[in-house]
Amino acid sequence: MPPHSRPGLGILLILAAGLLLSTQDALAKTLTSAYPLLLVVWFRYLAQNLMMTALFAPRMGWRLVRTQRPLLQLARGLSLVGVTLLFYGGLRYIPLGEATAVIFLAPLVVVVLSVLWLKESVGRGVWLSIGGSMLGVLLIVRPGGALFTPAILLPLAAACCFGLYQLLTRRLSATDDPATSNYLTALIGTLVSGLLLPWTWQLPQLHDLLLMAALGALAMSGHMLLTHALRFASAASLAPFTYIQILTAALIGALAFDHLPDAGAMLGMAVIILSGAALAWSQRRPRES
Repeated sequence: MPPHSRPGLGILLILAAGLLLSTQDALAKTLTSAYPLLLVVWFRYLAQNLMMTALFAPRMGWRLVRTQRPLLQLARGLSLVGVTLLFYGGLRYIPLGEATAVIFLAPLVVVVLSVLWLKESVGRGVWLSIGGSMLGVLLIVRPGGALFTPAILLPLAAACCFGLYQLLTRRLSATDDPATSNYLTALIGTLVSGLLLPWTWQLPQLHDLLLMAALGALAMSGHMLLTHALRFASAASLAPFTYIQILTAALIGALAFDHLPDAGAMLGMAVIILSGAALAWSQRRPRES
């Protein structure tokens, strides 16, 4: 079957990935309210690492850890550790839907880094999309609103780390197997969070330990679905559908935490979704013309 021949299936996989990742975030919000942040993060990466070892090591062997760009892999792993720590930390104070909307600034961070680092040129429409997304964040985090606190800086910083992670992923895709990149990222996350673990160690109850393992399973499954979606549809055609995760997160937040975004936050989410979809469309059109 030729690549990108089943866009409908690709869209379904993207939507399923968004649901799994939103569920993971909701579970992390619950666990970090009862356990130290580093403990939750370490168990999440450890579980993902062990599952990926069982899944890929028998088939790939040492190829699973073989990389042509070790420094870039290290930077990619550290950037995702930053995303996890900052975003999970922010979920302690910020509702799930609003925090997810803020972290979806990451594609715009990729554009800015591409201009500054890779010297790529972008059109006026891209800059308008960036401005629209920033307006959306201001609507969510408006002066006088409940979210106008220093805690909102955590998901904002996570978005910056996530943008760097995405840019490094793009650079590594030309040289390293996706399974290798994801495995090394989980391994780096396990080691880095484990270094500080002795200062925050707390033995989880068995039920909560299983939930922490579920974090790793949800993260691994969500990212694998994202990877497989690209087999059936182009990244440009799938990009607008990734923003539906904001709505999924808001719905899970309402069901699990009894929190509905207010009118200003809903408007901000809508602006971010529309701006992100416009950005994806503006990057798609030159390739398809």
